Amino acid sequence: MANLLEIQNLSISFFSKEFETKVLHNISFQLKSNEILGIVGESGSGKSVSSLAIMGLLPRYISKITSGAITFEDIDITSTDNRSLQNIRGNEIAMIFQEPMSSLNPSMRCGTQIEEIIKQHTSLDKKEIKTEVISLFEKVKLPEPHRVFKAYPHQLSGGQKQRVMIAMAIACKPKLLIADEPTTALDVTVQKEIIELLKELQAQTEMSIIFISHDLSLVSEIADRVLVMYKGQIVEQGETYQIFKNPQHNYTKALLNSRPSTTTRLKQLPTINDFMTDNVPSEIISTEDRTEHHKRLYSQQPLLEVINVEKEYISNSGWLSKPTTFKAVNTVSFKVYEGETLGLVGESGCGKSTLGNAILQLDQATKGHINYKGIDITKLKGRALRELRKDIQIIFQDPFASLNPRLTVGNAIMEPMKVHGIGHSDNDRKEKVITLLKKVGLDASYFNRYPHQFSGGQRQRIGIARTIALEPKLIICDESVSALDLSVQAQVLNLLNDLKTQFGFTYIFISHDLAVVKYMADQLLVMNKGEIEESGDADLIYENPKKAYTKKLIHAIPKGL
Repeated sequence: MANLLEIQNLSISFFSKEFETKVLHNISFQLKSNEILGIVGESGSGKSVSSLAIMGLLPRYISKITSGAITFEDIDITSTDNRSLQNIRGNEIAMIFQEPMSSLNPSMRCGTQIEEIIKQHTSLDKKEIKTEVISLFEKVKLPEPHRVFKAYPHQLSGGQKQRVMIAMAIACKPKLLIADEPTTALDVTVQKEIIELLKELQAQTEMSIIFISHDLSLVSEIADRVLVMYKGQIVEQGETYQIFKNPQHNYTKALLNSRPSTTTRLKQLPTINDFMTDNVPSEIISTEDRTEHHKRLYSQQPLLEVINVEKEYISNSGWLSKPTTFKAVNTVSFKVYEGETLGLVGESGCGKSTLGNAILQLDQATKGHINYKGIDITKLKGRALRELRKDIQIIFQDPFASLNPRLTVGNAIMEPMKVHGIGHSDNDRKEKVITLLKKVGLDASYFNRYPHQFSGGQRQRIGIARTIALEPKLIICDESVSALDLSVQAQVLNLLNDLKTQFGFTYIFISHDLAVVKYMADQLLVMNKGEIEESGDADLIYENPKKAYTKKLIHAIPKGL
């Protein structure tokens, strides 16, 4: 089979006035026609830079190809002028980006955005273009294609926006489709749908796909061959089955084992560094240990009691139409015990974050009671509510958005400490912050740095340090590891468990990833359409789910070959 794409000894550097950093080191690989190639690695491994180079989209003035060639069919991409590249992009090579909301124009209707591309690359008239767009929406299985055509991006769910991006990418029937982390921020069920859709489209059109991800199990479900990248180099490549069943490099083994196991509960999750230094943890939490721990937990009074809580939203859809109500949370009841991790799992829109906000008193419940240490906190106001803020804290999904970019990390952590009167002076607070930074695995020198100077995993550690600075009793972790690489995710999960043991924290752990929640949780609540669908011991629910919805969530977890 002929090679559609050939990369030979490609090296790329980023530079400024002061220094130059080599980010890609002499990588070589081929992509055949009608083939799906998976590229796997953590953030910073060079996989996205490689794809931008193929598209001719490397940032100008700060990056350069220092050696090597990129040949697409018979065209050398590295020496092609910009006008010729514009004809290739969209027509011959297309790309699906990781974050559809930032890739789609928020001020344009979805249909119009795809019409522009078809108009640019074909000679179809206006009516034919609209018909083609509707046909593309049907091909990517968007519900109500005519409604989506008129809709703005913010009116669609995450999965629907990603389908619009796929429709945009395949609009001109490209020979090569690059999918760069296209499912990272999506629910496991939507992720499975997108994977199946891409496989189906590839079978229909016989286009080649480069599928980029940090999740090797996910890549194994779609790719024919796999490249594993680490620190700008290809450390292993071969047939998917061979890489998955008989990995040769320690880094590949690490990627395969960093996701929490669904069968064994390790005391400490293995990280990349553990594998690279041949120091992999193996201590298991036995069923007997877990049973004994639960006996102690559930013999005490509950720390938090949620009783028949409802949250209704009212929308005014127009001047003449009646307001409509939507129940985001519907008659939800459960208890949380001191020292427990309660898992809350479900797809986007099921009401889990709304419920978290109601517990935090960031969004008042419409009905019901929330008792914390026996006091109904839905009735608290003023000073009493401010004091509660110290006791119940949150770790957000996106640490960058939750940190003030103008404040140094040290000041960002000290600020809430001042508000709640923790520490006798600024010097005292600074010492406490430095201790906290060390506790979450960061250096004291980071105190004076700004959020943009850190990686995603480091920023999440900073977010955790800021949360625990207030010495809370109950912490709500709202999708706090879902945007992280698997190995960084393992580090953060280990850190959360260590801090829980050290400080006696209680967690409500919210996620759409059932494998992660099962590993972390004592008890599990499965939410669907605002209601508790199923609840009980996390291990028992995973082993023997009663409801079809829970079975669907478990089935959607990437399990590899």
